[in-house]
Amino acid sequence: MKKYNVAILGATGAVGAEFLKLIEERNFPFAELRLLASKRSAGKEIAFMGKTYTVEEATFDSFKGMDIALFAGGSISKDFAPHAVKAGAVVIDNSSAFRMDPEVPLVVPEVNPQAILKHKGIIANPNCSTIIMVMALKPIYDLAKIKRVIVSTYQAVSGAGKEGIDELDAQVREHSEGREMTANILPSASAEKHYPIAFNLIPQIDVFCDNLYTKEEMKMVNETKKIMEDYEMRITATTIRVPVYRSHSESVNIELEKEVDLGAMREALAKFPGVTVQDDPSKQEYPMPLYTSEKDDVYVGRLRRDESCEKSYNMWVVGDQIRKGAALNTLQIAETMIKNGWI
Repeated sequence: MKKYNVAILGATGAVGAEFLKLIEERNFPFAELRLLASKRSAGKEIAFMGKTYTVEEATFDSFKGMDIALFAGGSISKDFAPHAVKAGAVVIDNSSAFRMDPEVPLVVPEVNPQAILKHKGIIANPNCSTIIMVMALKPIYDLAKIKRVIVSTYQAVSGAGKEGIDELDAQVREHSEGREMTANILPSASAEKHYPIAFNLIPQIDVFCDNLYTKEEMKMVNETKKIMEDYEMRITATTIRVPVYRSHSESVNIELEKEVDLGAMREALAKFPGVTVQDDPSKQEYPMPLYTSEKDDVYVGRLRRDESCEKSYNMWVVGDQIRKGAALNTLQIAETMIKNGWI
């Protein structure tokens, strides 16, 4: 099998670390590996697969000779991606910089792999909460067109990066020791106010838009329409940060164009690659973030009819934010390209 030269931008963060873990787990066919980060992290050594790599400071010339560039995300993507493409690499980017660009495909490989073919050097990885939701929507959509989606999310602190995870840890310790909890990260590092997440819920992820929804909520609306290629679908979202480390949970209500048998719906979900159905109320079996962390699949349960509205259904969807919500989906895009000879 052909091997590829791979650069990882943001190699020292939570998503970058997950890239490395998954490359080893999935036996990704790499020849050369180039680990890139900010000047602050340059020089750090990372042991990986029996070899020690030195993290390099990312520059516009860092991508020469690379076939694939995995971007962990952040504001630097917009600056570096064009230079990586110019150097001949295909960029798969985790940031929001290119997601709604009509020239850039927004891809979840199980849902819309064909969109990859439209790329012009950059492929966007969707928002983590969007990925987890569309994994559950797609098999149902194939049974009956979805007319409307109402989603409320319960999102892990990993969505705020390693700093969010560290802050939750610190606040739990401070609270247990009777000290005041310090907050510097959430709801977002740039916000005027910060609130503790330990023992709390914060009904704000990202900044507020003029329509009083947050950017995170509007990402779910707009990205889902683009991925599903259905701009008539009506979607509304409420996104909440919760004191959970890694897995996002979502309460999803869908209205279909026709009635669908629950058994057929469960069967379609169970057969869909990357989805595990965990749905047996008689045994109290349903997905929970504690037990889906560090798992590749998206888990679906609590499937039931919405008795208040015809042709409507409720489900509970849970998935690891760092894996399927970020690093795994990115790597799967690269794997799909390799498998189909698209690179």
